[in-house]
Amino acid sequence: MIELQHNKITLALHELGSATADESCPPLLLLHGLGEQTQMPAPPWDQWPGGIFGLDFTGHGQSTVPAGGGYTCEILMSDVDIALAHLGPCTVLGRGLGAYVGLMVAGARPDLVRGVVLADGPGIRGGGSEPTSATWLDPGDNDGMSPDKLALAELSNDLRPPDYATSFVHLLMALSDMEAPLVVTAKNRPSWLAAVANEPGVILEESANAYQRYVG
Repeated sequence: MIELQHNKITLALHELGSATADESCPPLLLLHGLGEQTQMPAPPWDQWPGGIFGLDFTGHGQSTVPAGGGYTCEILMSDVDIALAHLGPCTVLGRGLGAYVGLMVAGARPDLVRGVVLADGPGIRGGGSEPTSATWLDPGDNDGMSPDKLALAELSNDLRPPDYATSFVHLLMALSDMEAPLVVTAKNRPSWLAAVANEPGVILEESANAYQRYVG
């Protein structure tokens, strides 16, 4: 396990691929779903010829659970940014929450994300066009164990409307030098992901086809 520092948080970056990985192929960076932690990818992604890495988000897996909780997808996006700074350009495969965060970092770092795949997994439902009533969370609920219960509550109902997610699609499509930088394989599409899937240039296909697209 590689330890990366994000302010007071120690992030766990797991090396899952073979030591004989093809260095001509960018690493595959796995971003897990809400309440999950890094695990080996399902076929065909487990056959990725380059290095395979998985990042435990803040408050998840073997990464630090911060005192008090109360953080956002932007904080998780900066987790990924730190991993990309360490690994260099990567193809990103995100599940659920990891798909949302992967989309954000792809739009923010199109030079470092060599294709992003949004896959099914537990994650945020996304908000509507107006804020809803806030839910009071007692910091005493945080027992220091992973996954962070406050994070699960904060991240499960994100207030951002779908056009917040699509703004990152627009950035990625405008700034990436790739022909098809974004693929959606998820079948379950909350409002934010349905909006993303309808954007021009976004590819909708099966996981095996997405694999062939990026492994080549």
